[in-house]
Amino acid sequence: MFQAVVFDMDGLMFDTERMIQRSWDVVGVRMGFGKMGKDIYHTLGLNNAERERYFKDTYGEDFPYLEFRENYRAEVHRDTVENGTPVKKGLYELLEVLREKKLRLAVATSSSYESAARLLEETAVFDYFDAVVTGNMVEHSKPAPDIYEKACTALGVSPEYALALEDSYNGIRSAHAAGMKVIMIPDLLTDSACVDDLLYGKMDSLSEVAEMFRKNGDDHSGQPSCAKQI
Repeated sequence: MFQAVVFDMDGLMFDTERMIQRSWDVVGVRMGFGKMGKDIYHTLGLNNAERERYFKDTYGEDFPYLEFRENYRAEVHRDTVENGTPVKKGLYELLEVLREKKLRLAVATSSSYESAARLLEETAVFDYFDAVVTGNMVEHSKPAPDIYEKACTALGVSPEYALALEDSYNGIRSAHAAGMKVIMIPDLLTDSACVDDLLYGKMDSLSEVAEMFRKNGDDHSGQPSCAKQI
């Protein structure tokens, strides 16, 4: 029986990965590096330090990462102010279902605590969660298991009784390595072939996860009946 559910954030709860991807294109061109949105596929799930390492390895040690980060965050902020934070289909529905089931909930995101808390507050979901674990709270980012292990510890739940919801390969590997079951809800990455053997299931949206919990009643020990079987 599942006692807890741990959510990734960007790309899983919010459609922010696409916002970031667009901002990298805009800022990359502005700074003379060309469109850089494609680089997001190599950094999904990484914390800030490892993301910086990627850019320096790719564009050279003199790549002005701090300037780039400041500029793209400003672009994302502008987009958010103009258009709001895009919430993924089924998020509120799923949170209500899990609250009814009295499951313990956490967020495990590679973003900073400041960024995560702001998004969770702006979208009125912060109070659903018993713990928020962020990339700056652990030594090693996804795909290492640190962040999911810490989330389970914060919830007081053994990983084997916790379900992780993820959209990225690094996140899936992280949760699996921590000993959790993982359901993938694809976002920018849609092909699950390289992680199929790590998945408990694969669903199209958070609404499907909500339906799984409704159909399975209080017994969440079996393979999700409405998941795409892996």
